[in-house]
Amino acid sequence: MNFEKDFLRSTDLGLLLLRIALGGLMLFHGMHKLIYGVGFIGDMLAAIGLPSFIAYGSLLAELVASLMIICGIWTRLASVVFAGNMMVAILMAHASEMFSLSPMTGGLVIELPLLYLLGAAVLCLTGGGRFAVTKGTVLD
Repeated sequence: MNFEKDFLRSTDLGLLLLRIALGGLMLFHGMHKLIYGVGFIGDMLAAIGLPSFIAYGSLLAELVASLMIICGIWTRLASVVFAGNMMVAILMAHASEMFSLSPMTGGLVIELPLLYLLGAAVLCLTGGGRFAVTKGTVLD
């Protein structure tokens, strides 16, 4: 085996990079909600007739699931929670922009939440890889 070739073509290294990028970037959103609260999400939920305490689910998804993804702890389960959070975010906050293109960039207006959703979907399918804490378990 050639170490350099195996290292540079490592799927497991790619999954580690995806986990760090996806979880690390979402962690900023979770920290913002932790510091400033989830009131705006609670208001959106109340406006559609749902209890506002459900907003704390987004805080948990963005903090706890992100940390679990970064560390590779039950990556598949954390990614399902993360993807579910992104689906709800897209439907609640971006439903009217679902198929809209940005006049400035030409890309989808919802491309950032969609990228988070699809990255989480990849981890749901692959698991965390060899560099995950709970590698080889059912939920990873």
